[in-house]
Amino acid sequence: MTNPNPLPASDWPELLPGWVWLCGAGPGDPGLLTLHALNALRQADVIVYDALVGAEILNWANPEAERIYAGKRGGKPSAKQRDISLQLVDLAKAGKRVLRLKGGDPFVFGRGGEEGQTLVQNGIPIRIIPGISAGIGGLAYAGIPVTHRDVNQSVTFVTGHDQSGETPSSLNWQAISEGSQVLVIYMGIKHIRPITQALLDAGRPGEEPVAVVTDATTSDQRVLESTLGQLEADLQAAGMSPPAIICVGRSVLMRQALDWLTMLDGTPPRNTDPLGRGRPAEAS
Repeated sequence: MTNPNPLPASDWPELLPGWVWLCGAGPGDPGLLTLHALNALRQADVIVYDALVGAEILNWANPEAERIYAGKRGGKPSAKQRDISLQLVDLAKAGKRVLRLKGGDPFVFGRGGEEGQTLVQNGIPIRIIPGISAGIGGLAYAGIPVTHRDVNQSVTFVTGHDQSGETPSSLNWQAISEGSQVLVIYMGIKHIRPITQALLDAGRPGEEPVAVVTDATTSDQRVLESTLGQLEADLQAAGMSPPAIICVGRSVLMRQALDWLTMLDGTPPRNTDPLGRGRPAEAS
């Protein structure tokens, strides 16, 4: 029988006692977990995991591993970031093999950089294992490419709230609107009114296509297609809630052709030419 592992067992990195691996679990679908993440799950003595890490992923863990929930969800009681970081330090100093498992990618609005900095300042060795970010993978599952050569040569990723929980005051919405054809907004539903108003004030047209994807890549995924001017009302009518990714820009129109999940049920694309090219896309 052929060995299913793509590398000999001796070539996989070893999670040693006293180390912390900062690992991305992807946007939700267990199949989007990386092989390095799976390798870490099987070795860890302790797994400190976030709210967006599903049970299916944790089921792959070392059965003897201690599991510590450290989820942070807006508007709900959550562990303080400093406490989480110091807990990782304490676990590593106790000689544990520690896996810090975070939804998406730990370095994309995931505070992985903060946790890693605390660890190295306390003399704890770390390994970084990137994950698929919801702002890319989640939109792809919805049939929305964040880049398309007929739409955009730039994409900007922004967060809908800062450390205080409010809309980031440091963002220059005027510059962002003028400088990026497609915007991907993380954690934006709570402050959707000031965000959309800021974009409209910056000159983005009210009829610009927008999509909101909640529970991306999971069986509960929902997708709302709207426009910038109508988004707040449509969100309220749909009753959608976080976790969500918001995409602003004409690449949203590509969902009319690339909604592959509906194709699984035999539903044909709504529009094979949503950008109005009038001819098949050229080969690269």
